Amino acid sequence: MSAMVPMDPARAVTTTALRAMKSAQRPIVMITAYDTPSARLVEDAGVDVILVGDSLGMTVLGYDSTLPVTVDDMVRHTAAVTRGAKRALVVADMPFMSFQVSVEDALRAAGRLVAEGGAAAVKLEGGAHVAPTVRRLVQAGIPVMAHVGLTPQSVHQLGGYKVQAKEADAAATLIDDCLALEEAGAFAVVLECIPGELARLVSDRLVIPTIGIGAGEGCDGQVQVFHDLLGLGGDFLPRHAKRYADVGALIREAVTAYADEVRDRAFPTGAHSTHMDAATLENVRSSRGRRLRRVDGTGTEA
Repeated sequence: MSAMVPMDPARAVTTTALRAMKSAQRPIVMITAYDTPSARLVEDAGVDVILVGDSLGMTVLGYDSTLPVTVDDMVRHTAAVTRGAKRALVVADMPFMSFQVSVEDALRAAGRLVAEGGAAAVKLEGGAHVAPTVRRLVQAGIPVMAHVGLTPQSVHQLGGYKVQAKEADAAATLIDDCLALEEAGAFAVVLECIPGELARLVSDRLVIPTIGIGAGEGCDGQVQVFHDLLGLGGDFLPRHAKRYADVGALIREAVTAYADEVRDRAFPTGAHSTHMDAATLENVRSSRGRRLRRVDGTGTEA
């Protein structure tokens, strides 16, 4: 059992609460969710932050990357999550090309995620070059979580899903990016797939919390994908993930049992059905002056 209990379940988690957790050296627990049932489950488990990630493109919508995900997709799934989560801080990803073209586009997209989706904050990918956008969103009253390192929306530019900032120059640039994003007003930053030593250095340099995924144990918190943790993503498991349960196997087993019972006519039974008294049934059969006919399994009228 964890030595640290979850935050007070009666109090909603806020962006300032995350800063306090960093100061208190209390690890931040973040996980993705994409609909109302998953949001309820992870909130009941005591997570601090729920990320409605554009990873839904791959985990839920069947795409091979996050790039096809639209603002409409994100608004719809964010709204579903916020209907199920009442305490955890809900952060919505800003999808590909929703903020890269202009600050105005970013404001419109982020505004929809907050106003229509009910998100408490948004997350966007990129380093110092997106700092002006972060600053403008924060000025508009929209909290922003930053995201550096492996940024999946840039997968083609990066040449695949690879560890980033392994060399000295790239590591120094990443630190500068984080400092610029903090100065622009980001309340936290996700560090994805960077060396653990670098992540610890960044965490020590920043006032705002760092949330790691594939970035070692030195971050102020961790985020993982719901489907990876629960075995819902098939056989592949990223190196940075840990499977805590094979829910996918349980689902297959349950659905197989259901299918077998239907085919064997073992389900449903009388206990799963409602019934009509004999007199009413006879009245129905005799209605309109003719008897209703029933055909048995051989095709013969009974």
